[in-house]
Amino acid sequence: KLFEWSPMKKKDIVRIAKNSGVNLIYFIYCDNANLIRGKATHVDHLDRRIESGIGLTVGQQAAYDMDLVADIEGMGTAGEARILPDIDSIDKFMPLPWSPKRAMLIGDLVKLDMTPWACPRIFLKTQISKASKLGLEIMTGLEPEWYVAKYDPESDYYKPIENSQSFHSTGFTPYIDFIDDLIDTLANLDMKVETYYPESGPGHIEVTLRPEEALKAADNHIFYREAVRNIGFKHDLAPTFMPKPFLDQAGAGGHIHISAWDKQHKNNLFYTEGDDYALSTLGNHFLAGVMDHLPGLMAILAPSYNSYRRFHKGSWSGGEYLSYGTDNRESAVRIPSRYLGNEMGSVNIEVKPADNSANPYLAIGSIIAAGIDGISRELKPNPDQFLDCDPTLLSESELRSRGIHHLPSSLAEANEALERDEVLNDAMGDFMATAYLTLRKAEEAHFASRPVDFELKRHYNKY
Repeated sequence: KLFEWSPMKKKDIVRIAKNSGVNLIYFIYCDNANLIRGKATHVDHLDRRIESGIGLTVGQQAAYDMDLVADIEGMGTAGEARILPDIDSIDKFMPLPWSPKRAMLIGDLVKLDMTPWACPRIFLKTQISKASKLGLEIMTGLEPEWYVAKYDPESDYYKPIENSQSFHSTGFTPYIDFIDDLIDTLANLDMKVETYYPESGPGHIEVTLRPEEALKAADNHIFYREAVRNIGFKHDLAPTFMPKPFLDQAGAGGHIHISAWDKQHKNNLFYTEGDDYALSTLGNHFLAGVMDHLPGLMAILAPSYNSYRRFHKGSWSGGEYLSYGTDNRESAVRIPSRYLGNEMGSVNIEVKPADNSANPYLAIGSIIAAGIDGISRELKPNPDQFLDCDPTLLSESELRSRGIHHLPSSLAEANEALERDEVLNDAMGDFMATAYLTLRKAEEAHFASRPVDFELKRHYNKY
């Protein structure tokens, strides 16, 4: 049975938890290392914990692989923050379908006085608010791709259980019970599934959701990842959102679709009359802002060491060159064609280099910040950077002459680009920007000094 209120109030949540037999409620957040973490309260203490939150050492936001702690001022051994559930942002609370005695609330990270701390989710709220002041309500559609396999003791790694090809019907068959269970679970969690298909490699899967308001889309992504992992385990499978779990197969992206609507959510402000790919003036400004900041965005959209194994010739990842195009899968930013009968509603831009090792709050918030900068400066897309072909078909000299530069090809290069991007750093604020970059640099050094086998095994179960 589902229980629905809007907005959800504390007394409703406590009553539902107790009446449903829930005994543990996770307070979940996504950290600076882009990992989903949290603590659980027993139901007997839920009432007060909703107001007080659960304590968290400030050093946890400096933790990266193997819970090593980066040297970040203000995120050391001394000091405490709180995971405070944001009950005003939800309209449904229920036991977890895969664990009926448990439930989950998304939280913000706050100081002891309940004011914002170094919280990616609050960062996204801030960017949403800035866009709203400009009359823009941001809608976001996420396209999570992931792999599903089984642990193979002989190789001490994971192995897909089938060998299908992109969109091939044989890829539907091995996972029927798992996918059916997952689709039902997502529906119970009030997520609107739009498409499902086998992607480009063995065990490579994509299940997409309908676009939502930006914060809800990011929150849904957290629940989505938990659902995929837990339903997979239930079926004796081991899903991963790792960008490149199998070096001889396609990478797993997490493309981000963005559009901006009016306050009434009736008019898509990126829409204008024209052909299938026309963007409004405002849409073009937003696109140009994303293009202008894309090198720095890479450290946020593709933030793991493993991310950069996705980007190579023929990968259709869009992560090699600074270009945009209409339905061009090798462009970093794609203008998708409109759907017949939903011409206005389907206009958006797609940011392709993103993957699911990204913190969705930081990724969406940073794209909004870049787009707002494009709007405020009235930037226009560089027509020379428009591509209707694979960029590798052009010579390097022609690409350079058109301003189609190489995007960062490693996490180290992406970190350097982000460090130079004043707009993105200002959007995060000094403390959070410094903390994020310090952590990313520490993680890059951690993996750069180790063999690829270590990288693969460590990344597989992180995401």
